[in-house]
Amino acid sequence: MSRTTLTLILIILLGIAAAVWIHERSTAAPAVAFAQVRRETLVSNLTTNAKIEPSAWAEVHAERAGVVERVAVHKGQMVRKGDPIAELTSQDARAEMASAEAAVAEARAHLETILHGGTAQAQVDIANEIARNRLELEAAERDAEITKRLAAKQAATGQDAIDASQRVERLRAAIAALEKKRAALVSSTDRAAAEAKVRQAEASLDQARLRLEHSAILAPMNGTVYDLPVRQSAFLSAGDPVAGVGNLQRLQVRIQVDEPELGRVGVGMPVTVTWDALPGRQWQGTVEKMPTEVTPVGTRQVGVALATIENSDLKLVPGTNVNVEIVSQVVAGGLTIPKEAIRTENGNTGVYVLRDGQVAWRPIQLGASSITRAVVVSGLSEGDQVALRTERALRDGQAVRPMAE
Repeated sequence: MSRTTLTLILIILLGIAAAVWIHERSTAAPAVAFAQVRRETLVSNLTTNAKIEPSAWAEVHAERAGVVERVAVHKGQMVRKGDPIAELTSQDARAEMASAEAAVAEARAHLETILHGGTAQAQVDIANEIARNRLELEAAERDAEITKRLAAKQAATGQDAIDASQRVERLRAAIAALEKKRAALVSSTDRAAAEAKVRQAEASLDQARLRLEHSAILAPMNGTVYDLPVRQSAFLSAGDPVAGVGNLQRLQVRIQVDEPELGRVGVGMPVTVTWDALPGRQWQGTVEKMPTEVTPVGTRQVGVALATIENSDLKLVPGTNVNVEIVSQVVAGGLTIPKEAIRTENGNTGVYVLRDGQVAWRPIQLGASSITRAVVVSGLSEGDQVALRTERALRDGQAVRPMAE
């Protein structure tokens, strides 16, 4: 017999052996692990992520433009309302305020002059001229009276009497003109203009004083400086952020809940917060406010629920990303099975139950669930054995070789 013939016979024998093995394997009862339905307390948790914020906070902004002359605090420092956070250079502001004060003084002095009828010298000059003219008037009136009597006795001419009378009238007219001039030293228009200049100067002074006050950037509340983007010698425009001050002993947790899970969350549910940076640490709180809207966050649609936690040691800081576990439901004494026993076939949810060495399909109704187990509302009894996941698909009535879980 040739070598080629022997090789061919060997290949045929190996093929027959493989076919026999496959047939026996396909017809033999598969080994299947089973788990027992048991009664226990199941805690249904929802795990998600969240961001930490102060429970109360205020952002500090520059009220005017300027160069940072000094930063008075450091990140993490406790401050009280009114404490300095930073200071801007104030030379220009001080010069502006001095100039504004001088302008106010000048405007007020001018108004004072107006209110008292003009300059003192002008008042004195007019008063002196009026007094001189009145003395001359008295003398002229006496002369006119004498001249009139003399003319009646023909001791003076009629022209002399006329001249004396006209001199009296001229003096009276001169005095009246001087009185009018004195009254006209200050008009209502002059007074209004002077008062307007005072108001304008005072407004400029208020602006300069405010500008100087804004050189000192102060803490708006009691709390901790948790954000401090400002640096010495940096130039700030009005409105630029300087610091964040907040109450870090009580923190707000902004919990991102995926839209399909919102129905599992409610006010008052316990919340446990953990942080990857501090393994083993936990912070406890409760859900205090439900989401008011659903918004996109990356590829997710989430609603933000709010909770408050105590942070007495200030280990957590605003902006931290944390893990959150919400206890959404607690079922005491419920029938539970492993989630890996649950199957969906033809749109129905159920399990395979062990009966006399065979598996039987059993439709079930599920309730609350945890990460690994689910509550069975109906369809199973305590002590039933349910099949766990297998590589080979099971069918109703199939013989199996049971294995412990």
